[in-house]
Order: sequence, then C-alpha cells, then structure tokens
Amino acid sequence: MNMRVQIPRLGWSPRDHQMKLWNYLHDGGKRAIAIWHRRAGKDEIALHHTAVSAFRKIGNYWHCLPEYAQARKAIWTSVNPHTGQRRIDEAFPPEIRESVNDQEMFIRLVNGSTFQCIGSDQYSRTVGSSAAGVVFSEYALSNPSAWAYMRPMIEENDGWALFITTPRGRNHAKSMFDFARQRDDWFSELLPVSATGALTVEQQRDALEEYRALYGSGAGQAAYDQEYEVSFSASLPGSYFAEEMKQVRDEDRIIEAEAIPGRPVMRAWDLGVTDSTAIWHYQMQGGQCVVLDITMSNSVGVEWYRDEIFRLYEQRGWQHGSDFVPHDAKVKEWGSGRTRVETMAHLGLKPVLVPLATISDGINAVRRLLPLCVFHPRCEETGISALEQYRREWDDDKKCFKDAPLHDWTSHPTDAFRYLAMSYKPVPRIVPKEPELKGWRIAPPAEMRKGIRL
Repeated sequence: MNMRVQIPRLGWSPRDHQMKLWNYLHDGGKRAIAIWHRRAGKDEIALHHTAVSAFRKIGNYWHCLPEYAQARKAIWTSVNPHTGQRRIDEAFPPEIRESVNDQEMFIRLVNGSTFQCIGSDQYSRTVGSSAAGVVFSEYALSNPSAWAYMRPMIEENDGWALFITTPRGRNHAKSMFDFARQRDDWFSELLPVSATGALTVEQQRDALEEYRALYGSGAGQAAYDQEYEVSFSASLPGSYFAEEMKQVRDEDRIIEAEAIPGRPVMRAWDLGVTDSTAIWHYQMQGGQCVVLDITMSNSVGVEWYRDEIFRLYEQRGWQHGSDFVPHDAKVKEWGSGRTRVETMAHLGLKPVLVPLATISDGINAVRRLLPLCVFHPRCEETGISALEQYRREWDDDKKCFKDAPLHDWTSHPTDAFRYLAMSYKPVPRIVPKEPELKGWRIAPPAEMRKGIRL
C-alpha cells in the first residue's frame, strides 16, 4: 500500500482525498475519470502528475480545457491563493524548464519532454503531433470529439488519459463514468464535498448562498448540487432546453428506434469551414421525429461529408432524403465562384434552404419539436449532450445571463438541430378515399333516401 507521497523536487504532496487517484496514476494507471466537487484540487493533482510523468517518460503532454481561451485563465495564469504562486510554476518550477513560450502556453523541460495547454474547441491543431499523456479538465463541458481524435495517438504511445470534471447533466462525462465503473482497467471516483472535508461547513453554506444570490433560489440550489454535491440530475444554469431534454430522458425517449425502410432519411446541416460541421439524420414517422444519428467533424471539405453520408446510408440501408442547410449557404464562396448549395448538388446531395429566421425563432422551434422527438442512443455523446448543455452566456460583470447563447462546441450540433426544427414537417396521414358514388351504386344513409326510388 502506498504511503503519502512527498516530491522534494516539486515541494508538493497530495491531500488525503486525492491519494486514491494519485496512487493509481503513480502506479502506472492509464485511464482515470474523477468526478470531484469544485475546489477539490482536480487541476492541481493533474498538473503535478503530468510533471512527474514527463520525467518518467520523455514525450509530449497536454492539458486540455473546453476552450483554448479558458486554458490561459484557468491554468496558465491562475494563482494559488494559499501560496501566491502561479499553479503552472508550482507544478513546473523554473529549475526543470529549458524554455517557455508564453504565447503558445508551451513549456520545454530540461529532459526534452514538453507540456502545453490546449482547447477541445481547437483539437484539430494537434494534427501531426503525438502525446504520451493528456488531461481533460472540465471534461463535461469539453467537445467529446477531442478525445475520439486523440485516443489513437495515446494508445499508440502506451500513454495515459485523465478526465477531471464536475457534472453537467447526464452527458458524455456521465456516460464515460458509467463505462469506467464497469471496467477493471479504469479508475473512477465520485467525490461530493461531504466526502472530502476540503471545505468547512461555513464555506459550503457561503457557496450555496452565493449561488442563490446569483441565479435565484431554485436555480442556485441546482447549481450548488451540481458543483459541490456532484449531482448528475441537477439542470445546467442558463440551459435553453433543460426541461425538454429532462422530459426526453424521463419518458425513455432515447431508444434504438430505426428508420422505416423505403422512406427517406433527411439531413439537417450546420455548415462550418474552420469550425465543426454537424449533420443530424432523422426520419418523419407520422407525427413523430425519429432522430437516428449525428455526424460531426471539422477541417474537412464537403466531399468528406458526402462520402461519409453515402457510406453510412449504404451500410444501414437508408434511403436518401433532402439536405436542409442554412440560408447563407446560397452565398458564393471565395475562389470557387460557386455557392455551397451548388457544390452540394454537384456532389450528388439534395440541398434545400431553410427559411431565414432569428436564433430566437429557431430556439422556439426546437422547444416545440423536442416533445415529438425520439433519439437513437447513437446521438447520446455529441448530439443529446449538446442539446442539454446549450446555454446562455454568463456576464460575469453584470452577474446575469446574456440574451445570446454561449458559443462553444455545443453551438454546431444545436444550430443544426435548429435548422431541423425549422424544416420539420410531419408525414401526412394517408386517409383512404371514399368510394365515388355514381348512380347510387352504394346506398346512401336512410335519412337521405326519403322520397328516392332505388
């Protein structure tokens, strides 16, 4: 059994509630997810483990925040209030550094290893790189596609991955935690504030009162339960579709529903160039919208999506329907002289422009549509999670939510779903025709036959 670890070179040791995770990683564990409460020291232990790993094995190590801009504030310039030092300087003190690039948030260590802060919103920037270890901080808010992208390189290098977060509803972090709990080769731990002793009762009470003052009584309690009691059931403050998505889960509308053969499977696109492109695949089944899958990627052209769509539909036996695209797809692209609609049609797709509408109108359309939706579990990680987390941007100066949505990885799948909602039309019911009455071959009702000789 490992004793409390002291690292003279770093002048740091784990706290008691951090020991289980530290021992697992210190003993060579490769996969871990820690759902810990706010201020439990998640980034702290992750940074120090990365520093130790960098000297055990020469390689590239990444600390990934949901957004690249957050990494500077939360990790690179963040100061430990207990010591007055930057957290990055505590984990990587000057004596173990060879060089630092402040602009890129990059450190080269004296043994040749490197450390860099990155963002899941720009994960494609790591193309061509190779990593021996990666930390996903606030994984519940991160783009889950980032891990799917990095996983092969981590496995190729026999590297490790650590996921640290507080809950944000029953999204991809919850799915990963449930998966990890069933695996012998994973570490998983859920630590509410009541289990760590990291905060006093007074500090917990102050945090709850602060949340209630910011968000109101009900939403403030939900925010506290989420952040400190690590509740997966608490709604995300500012979420646009919290109630509708909760209803989807409560009514068990995430089921393995499939397309009806012979009927078209439609597609709704949010077209990105440098950003991600998201495509929902769905089919009208009477008055119900069956959402079958979602395709997402970035930094690839329309040709890639066309090939992926054709492969997917052939594999599943789906019939091609229309491709609903935003109204700006009719604008000509620089260089080609073609509109995106023309390019898509040239590639064998079936583009249809969605009527121009405001974001607010689109959000209301989504709210009306969600009660009619059934989702296939294939949509869980990137699609359903995005709809659950799509939220208003918080104004930290005014201490209130802005009218505009926060632009993060959830924007792309949700924008595509807005276009789906604005193009949604139920399949009309087929009503059998009444037989045509010619010469009273079919006797009319008795009340109509009075005075008529048949």
